Amino acid sequence: MTRTPALMLLGTGSDVGKSLVVAGLCRAFTRRGLRVAPFKPQNMSNNAAVTRDGGEIGRAQALQAKACGLAPHTDMNPVLLKPQSETGAQVVVQGKVWGSARGAEYQAIKGQLMPAVLESYDRISATVDLMVVEGAGSASELNLRTGDIANWGFARAAQIPTVLVGDIDRGGVIANIIGTHRLISADDRAILRGFLINKFRGDTSLFASGSTLICRETGLRDLGIVPFFPAARDLPAEDVLALDQTHAASAGSATRVKIAVLRLGRISNFDDFDPLAAEPEVDLVFVQAGETIPADADLVIVPGSKATLADLAFVRAQGWDIDIAAHVRRGKPVLGICGGYQMLGRHVADPDGIEGPPAKAAGLGLLDVETVMKGPKTLVEIRGTDCAWDQDVAGYEMHMGVTTPVGEGVRPMLRLGGQDDGAVQGVVQGCYLHGLFNEDGFRAAFLRALDPALQSALAFDQRVESTLDDLAKHFETHLDLDEFFALAQAG
Repeated sequence: MTRTPALMLLGTGSDVGKSLVVAGLCRAFTRRGLRVAPFKPQNMSNNAAVTRDGGEIGRAQALQAKACGLAPHTDMNPVLLKPQSETGAQVVVQGKVWGSARGAEYQAIKGQLMPAVLESYDRISATVDLMVVEGAGSASELNLRTGDIANWGFARAAQIPTVLVGDIDRGGVIANIIGTHRLISADDRAILRGFLINKFRGDTSLFASGSTLICRETGLRDLGIVPFFPAARDLPAEDVLALDQTHAASAGSATRVKIAVLRLGRISNFDDFDPLAAEPEVDLVFVQAGETIPADADLVIVPGSKATLADLAFVRAQGWDIDIAAHVRRGKPVLGICGGYQMLGRHVADPDGIEGPPAKAAGLGLLDVETVMKGPKTLVEIRGTDCAWDQDVAGYEMHMGVTTPVGEGVRPMLRLGGQDDGAVQGVVQGCYLHGLFNEDGFRAAFLRALDPALQSALAFDQRVESTLDDLAKHFETHLDLDEFFALAQAG
């Protein structure tokens, strides 16, 4: 079988911008008329996306698929680790829950997942002209090299040439690239073709001597410098660390509506709120641990969680349950999404220990609903309308558990797939629908209910598409794409 041209981007560390580089290259080569697909063998994120084949992948791979003009598919990210605690994670393989494992346990078994990873890669690569592959974290973590499926282990198994991406914005990029090159084995170095400097601010000519030094010390090809791309903030982020960088800047601005989102310990799918953050008249703030919920917030949102019971205890530990109760007494609205919806009810029970040891806890008691954690996991794309304004809504459900009304005062929030969904009781409402605010019409109506004078003109999906095009142009301007494609072809 003829090998599909492919190139794998590996990082000198975490958060060096690999995901954005892959998205930019995907869109740039797609604009050239090539059929392109993204791939990440192993990802770790609680910010996931549902695929049309009924599974889930990392949010970054969903964005990269969008950059390629493709629907997200489970084969694009065959192993997804979703942290449930400081030491353990749910393991998702080819879109389905495979099990849970602590860190040491996963290191011992991860090599067993390589056949599934290669199977997914082969299926995707057989349908396109170019594969753009993203590594995970740092490529120089030698303690994780045995049985590796995320970086060098996969690249060598799939026979894909690699490129190192270094982040100059955080400093130390010369040491990071040279150090990585010296630490890895000779066999891994044999498939390393060059390096890329990312997130450069200022005059790139000032780094000429730095690039020369790296080339002299490593023998690697200098593949260019990518200037900092400020509009990256307009694209969905995957890493929870981005919350503090992308949304906190709006705090205190002159806006009509302030929305407070609780920064849960195991927050998931936080890109639900990107459309709200993009609204020029909305001040979206993430309330951090140890902070009180702002008394002037017009809306409080309890977001999704990978560990509902643990985060329910976390909410109480911060005193946020008291703040929310006071917020409701002032007649101001509260919205819960997915795990947040579960928390707003009377009780949350986990009799089978799906999230941890079997347990049951009182919820915040703001909705007359009860939740029981049980499988199978719901993973579905779905469309419908809201019950308040009859606006279109669309998104996905991704959750364990069933939530049932237990009082007569509850009415549905949404109508999805012909069925009532979610709950509304007074100023409190909740649902399982992720992506709730992506539809422009619903978001505009929702915000007008908070402030009738707020007039939203944002076309959110168009903004994302336009930003991806601008990102592609950015790479076309600053990199030699012909050189990248030649590397992918040569192997």
